[in-house]
Amino acid sequence: MGVMHIPGHEHQGPREVSLDEIRAVLGDCRLCELCQTRTNIVFGVGNPHARVLFVGEAPGRNEDLQGEPFVGRAGENLNGILALAGLRREDIYIANVLKCRPPGNRDPKPDEVLACSPFLREQIRSIWPDIIVTLGNPATHFVLKTEIGITRLRGRFHQMGRFVVMPTFHPAAALRNPKWQELLEADFRMLGDYLMRHPAGTAPAVAESAGDAPAEHLPRVGE
Repeated sequence: MGVMHIPGHEHQGPREVSLDEIRAVLGDCRLCELCQTRTNIVFGVGNPHARVLFVGEAPGRNEDLQGEPFVGRAGENLNGILALAGLRREDIYIANVLKCRPPGNRDPKPDEVLACSPFLREQIRSIWPDIIVTLGNPATHFVLKTEIGITRLRGRFHQMGRFVVMPTFHPAAALRNPKWQELLEADFRMLGDYLMRHPAGTAPAVAESAGDAPAEHLPRVGE
């Protein structure tokens, strides 16, 4: 299996390709060594027309077993604070940079990200959300193309091409640090305020970007 080949991949804007079609192309993916140790592919779940797309790093143990992102304690934490933004689980879409769990929850290898990330890019372009919320450093670094830490990036919105991006702490990490949990909850209140002030389809561009993050579209499949 090579890179995804979906008709119209040269298109620069939102893509009329469904999440089901992208999942079908992913199939029983064998693009990296994680296929040898995973239990389930964790593609993503939620509203295919969500205004808010949440992006994490990779599935953990519970996600690998159940085939769904953000279950277990991290998922419970996320579900609990969604209300602070006026959101419910069924309102949003959740995906990860990697679709398979790295053994022992180790950090993803560069070749794994290279092989898997095109599917996230296709999910983004299928959903075409108003806001992308990146959970934790790895997801934030991938989406914003920066090495700046989450503690410096959180608390405000950033521009990445057409997309508004809100970096914040990963709900699992926040469970281990009460201060981070407070900041995570503050970020979700900020998200809710933004959504309320900018109804669907009216979200303005954000003036600032994340340090060295280039203001350009997320790369297309095959780029």
